[in-house]
Amino acid sequence: PFLAAYDTRGKEMDHIDWIDFATMERFMVDVFVGLGVPRHEAEICADVLITADKRGIDSHGINRLKPIYYDRIKEGIQLPVTRFEILREGPTTAVTDCHNGMGMVASRRSMEMAIDKASRFGMGMVAVRNSTHYGMAGYYPIMAAEKGMIGITGSNARPSIAPTFGIENMLGTNPLVFGIPTDEDFPFVIDCATSTTQRGKIEVYARKNKKMPDGWVIDRNGETTSDPHAALKALIDGTAALTPLGGIGEDGGGYKGYGYATVVEILCAALQAGNFLKALSGFENGRKVPYGLGHFFMAIKVEAFAELPKFKKTTGEILRALRSSKKMPGQERIFTAGEKEHDAWLYRKDRGVPVNAPLRKDCDAMRKAMNLWQFKFPWDGEPGAAT
Repeated sequence: PFLAAYDTRGKEMDHIDWIDFATMERFMVDVFVGLGVPRHEAEICADVLITADKRGIDSHGINRLKPIYYDRIKEGIQLPVTRFEILREGPTTAVTDCHNGMGMVASRRSMEMAIDKASRFGMGMVAVRNSTHYGMAGYYPIMAAEKGMIGITGSNARPSIAPTFGIENMLGTNPLVFGIPTDEDFPFVIDCATSTTQRGKIEVYARKNKKMPDGWVIDRNGETTSDPHAALKALIDGTAALTPLGGIGEDGGGYKGYGYATVVEILCAALQAGNFLKALSGFENGRKVPYGLGHFFMAIKVEAFAELPKFKKTTGEILRALRSSKKMPGQERIFTAGEKEHDAWLYRKDRGVPVNAPLRKDCDAMRKAMNLWQFKFPWDGEPGAAT
């Protein structure tokens, strides 16, 4: 039962169409190519997005294609061709520059560099500057886990989070992500923001006209609101902010989320002399400008510390012990990070990507603008479909 709800991430269940992964991935590749992204780089971008859809992370899959990449390239604040430059490099480290190109392209190449360095020297770390949204953060640690390594990444983002005891949005949602190989069918992957919630989740509550929990958003008076419509408007005009992981003040541990968000900000900005805090707003003198985000990627070779099979077995035993521990009354399962995503893949692998009404509209708009009529969608012929 949890899969039915999880599969649409809380979106309206009025009507969902399914498109097989291969078709959706080809569509995304052709949209990127139509925007001027070289085909081999378009394939990287589409792979990052479709991986999110396969894992049930709809907020970072095809849903992101139009508003985050298509629209920004059209607006001129993101470049379709990535000029990937290595600014400085050592045996285990490097700093690279994306030059406002495709963040997914620069990020994959940077993680590949970190993995290569780790394979030779035990550890590798690469920091990236002048980048753009890099998609599902967990994609990159998974790359390392598939090579028998521990992968770590973080990214800063446009200001959203207020510091503990503050009311101004200063820090981004700044994910801090780990991927660890196990002896199970899937790696341990913890992929989450350092805020209590994200803007996308508030949008879900707004579409449902449903009150959101108190403590997610605070206004300039330090008061919280449960009205998602008011919260979204206030977040846009800068009169509200998200709370850090742990919530308002210190009683719930909000200082922990604030602290970790700051760690990510430092590693993504100071380490590569890039933009930080308000400079990541995407605006300058009232006009839209590139975000200039920063990321970091780390790879740790397990075999530099222990035998890989033994490490995987111990990791798996830890996870299985956690899942088999005593449950709260009324609860059927205890999960470990990456398990729900694996379950989503098992559920979706023969179904594909779920497409709701807003996403159908986006797909139709991009298909029409790019003249990609070779792609036929399940809803073609329905009222409102592009013709």
